[in-house]
Amino acid sequence: MNDEAVVSFLSGFVTEKRLDRIEEILAQRTRYITVVLEDIYQSQNASAVLRTCECFGVQDIHIIENYNSYNINPMVLKGSDKWLNIIRYNQSANCSAAAVNRLKTEGYRIVATSLHEDSIGLDYFDVCRGKCAVFFGNEHQGVSEHVLNQADEFLKISMYGFTQSLNISVSAGIILSHLTEKMRDSAIEWRLTAAEKESLRAKWLKSSVKFNIDELHYCR
Repeated sequence: MNDEAVVSFLSGFVTEKRLDRIEEILAQRTRYITVVLEDIYQSQNASAVLRTCECFGVQDIHIIENYNSYNINPMVLKGSDKWLNIIRYNQSANCSAAAVNRLKTEGYRIVATSLHEDSIGLDYFDVCRGKCAVFFGNEHQGVSEHVLNQADEFLKISMYGFTQSLNISVSAGIILSHLTEKMRDSAIEWRLTAAEKESLRAKWLKSSVKFNIDELHYCR
């Protein structure tokens, strides 16, 4: 079944309230900003970032697994992952390169979160310059040398204490709150296309019903 047929069929199995809620959320979803997690060591940190992305309307999350595999932590996710598109990179010798190449091909600016000498603060980041893929590195080394070398821009959170680092999930929350607010207040076109909305509408309706539509047989 195509997306349109799935939506038409499954709409009869959910309440009007659920349908309205899906439309409200679709109107606020974006692929203009995407998040990339590179070799996150602790699954609860990665899962917390996914939950944060869903809360702020960021649809796609890219997970790079060069050395550390991502395992879902359901206690942290609270089901948020079923509303997201998760793209995993674990099939090549250099998964970071594969992710960077894909995102550049799709027109994203590569933005590394780092205390790099060229890093700028959130207030100075121009969200209107084009789509951005924000990379978060692991808890020990941060983003890899490959990402630093391929980055178009560097982003940091200004800090004023002795401790010059934040937990990755806290960092993601601060950055996404700031960038998505700037994005929504701008005149840029950040919303999903009609086709993207229809695809997600079908995906979310599948997640909202109790049976597996792919296992049903239909009479024509």
